[in-house]
Amino acid sequence: MKNRKLFLLAAVLLMAGGWSAAMAQTVRVIVTNPSGTDRKDVPVVVDLKKTLGKKAANVISSFVATTTNEEIASQLDDLDGDLVYDELAFVADIPAHSTATFRVAFSEMESQKIYTKRTAAFMKVWDRKYRYPYINSIEYQGCNEPLATYDAIYGHGAQWESELVGFRVYMDHRQSIDIYGKPTPQLVLDKTNFYSTREDIAAGLGCDILFAGASVGAGSFRGYVDGKPTYVDSVEARGQRVIASGPVRAIVEVWDKNWWYNGKTLQMRQRYTIYAGHRDVQVDIQLRGADIDNEQFCTGVQKIEMDNEGFLEKLPSLAEGVGGGSLAASWGKNIPDKAAQDLVEGVGLGVYAPAAYLSSTKEDDLNYLTILHPVNGCIRYHLAICALMEKDAFKDAKAWFSWLHQWHAELNQPSTVSVKR
Repeated sequence: MKNRKLFLLAAVLLMAGGWSAAMAQTVRVIVTNPSGTDRKDVPVVVDLKKTLGKKAANVISSFVATTTNEEIASQLDDLDGDLVYDELAFVADIPAHSTATFRVAFSEMESQKIYTKRTAAFMKVWDRKYRYPYINSIEYQGCNEPLATYDAIYGHGAQWESELVGFRVYMDHRQSIDIYGKPTPQLVLDKTNFYSTREDIAAGLGCDILFAGASVGAGSFRGYVDGKPTYVDSVEARGQRVIASGPVRAIVEVWDKNWWYNGKTLQMRQRYTIYAGHRDVQVDIQLRGADIDNEQFCTGVQKIEMDNEGFLEKLPSLAEGVGGGSLAASWGKNIPDKAAQDLVEGVGLGVYAPAAYLSSTKEDDLNYLTILHPVNGCIRYHLAICALMEKDAFKDAKAWFSWLHQWHAELNQPSTVSVKR
């Protein structure tokens, strides 16, 4: 009976997508929420090669539905740029202590289905004729003066957003993360490009909400030498790439070739991923070099320039080998645009680092720092932001810090995903 139901549902999915049954494969994706709290927009990711084997190379489109045949927005992403899809991604609401099953059909046929975008990412080139063409990637030689590479990109770097918040990463040696606040949930960066006018602000499109200066800003990745954060100054080449731009997740990548760091040459790749309905970003760092796991790096959050409240906290483990890590947080007000002294923005920042990568924490004049080391050449951490301008805003530091602790607890007890043929 179960196989018959699966066949019937697959047929429904295939007809909805306009596919040939001979060209599709269907699997079940099972998502479990182990916590006592309902979860919205749980990220679900399916590795195509692990799921379909060699047949993954032929996948062109996909269709996701619940067991009641309700369609779920999804996307296929080519992560490494080889023109073959690597992962399927979607988000789902999962009640507390429950499991939901989704049916996924993969096809070799094109689908005309278009979903509403809830995330986006893009890069644009600065153009003297004010056309600002979109680009997918760019790489500069390291010999360029940093301000030249920074100014050559419209918006100063790759930008990405969910409905709730927006980000950009500077295209220069700082590679700083800058943040964007929104009064109401919507995608706006393609309109404002981080250059909000007063008319944009009055129209509810939001604006840049942070002046980072020489700090780590909101979770920027830095070197860490002689007890201080360092920029990615000496490289042979540096670049940025948009990997995915919605509808349910956006991914931006930054790389540095032959980074001369602490007396040796490293290769580095940073990846920033945001999901629909989220104000947090997953940051994945890949590093290669001699004895790389013994090197130290850092991230963290800045101290906000006015009325700052913040902390560094070592977190307890939930069980042996589970949980722990550190939480860096700050809350306050600042003037993001020093040419507009009347525009004061309230902001909350947070960075969570899992215990596996945590070396130590440190507070200095500008930052709450988290000192990190790679594990097998990899580092993962998470950053989150909020803006006081949000319609349903966190109104004070207490509310923001409380949310950060709930967020940390969810990251330490993630929903699980399994795939069955």
